[in-house]
Amino acid sequence: MRTARTRTAAAVLLTAALVLTGCGAGSMDATSDSKGDTAAAKPADSGREGAADSSGSGAAGKPASKVPEQKHVIRTAELSVEVKDAAKALAAARRAAVDAGGHVENESTERVDDTHLTSQIVLRVPQERYDSVLTGLAGAGKLLDRRADAKDVTDQVVDVDSRIATQRASVARVRALMERAERLSDVVTLEGELSRRQADLEALLAQQATLKDRTTMATITLRLSEPETSGPEEREEGRPGFGDALSGGWNALVGAAAWIGIVLAALAPWLVVALVVFVLWRRLVRPRLAARARPAAPAPGLPDTPRNAAGAAVAPEAPRASGAGPVPGSPTPPRPRETPEK
Repeated sequence: MRTARTRTAAAVLLTAALVLTGCGAGSMDATSDSKGDTAAAKPADSGREGAADSSGSGAAGKPASKVPEQKHVIRTAELSVEVKDAAKALAAARRAAVDAGGHVENESTERVDDTHLTSQIVLRVPQERYDSVLTGLAGAGKLLDRRADAKDVTDQVVDVDSRIATQRASVARVRALMERAERLSDVVTLEGELSRRQADLEALLAQQATLKDRTTMATITLRLSEPETSGPEEREEGRPGFGDALSGGWNALVGAAAWIGIVLAALAPWLVVALVVFVLWRRLVRPRLAARARPAAPAPGLPDTPRNAAGAAVAPEAPRASGAGPVPGSPTPPRPRETPEK
């Protein structure tokens, strides 16, 4: 009988806890408002007490003025500054953040065209030192761009605080029910409910920590750049100097020589084969072809000379005029041999 009463009481307690949880979730907005008013009123209590002491008994009859609640603001700023030396300006920005009680979140540096540096650094500084640090960074050089933003998240902070308080109370109730539960099924159910609510509470706590960090520390993004430096000699557009022409000619010569070398390297195997073929043709084939094509030399002929009846050569007679004697100096033709009469 006693065991039945205990089980009935545990079931009633579990049902009541679930009902109270639903009611707590439904009245979360009302609790948020009351919690926000309470949180805002806490830092103002000491101020009101001091004001009451200083004002004396004369102000006791007057109603106290309503103290405005504490504001929670997220402040961010972006600056673009042109400086002569980016490295020195970057070191000065680090020192300014540390001196203000903040820190450097991240930074990056890049060299552009091997002529000038550009750097970007993200600083986190306390809210009360935000304006002074921002003014000092903007005056480090030539200000190119500046953007600042302030976002009021007071309602979000108050809402998260209220949700955390409600969730903690819910976790505490479930734990109290677990201590009273006797049945294994009730314990298992309550453990699952406790795990879910504990996870929700941790998520709210993480959100609260993020909001606290962003509302207490301002974020400043600083971009530093150096002016672009021109060449040592200013020249008119379209008129290169002597050095440019000389370097251009040298580069063209080197490029042409490189291409010629590449072409010769590509033709080298072919040239070697062609040289071997030419040597073989000149030494072996050409002499044989010349020997075959050479004709037989004709015998030297004698000039036609006049001959007599006996076949002996007779000197040609020089032409002479009719009736004229022999030409002086000309050979006398031989006389015919007379045969003796028998």
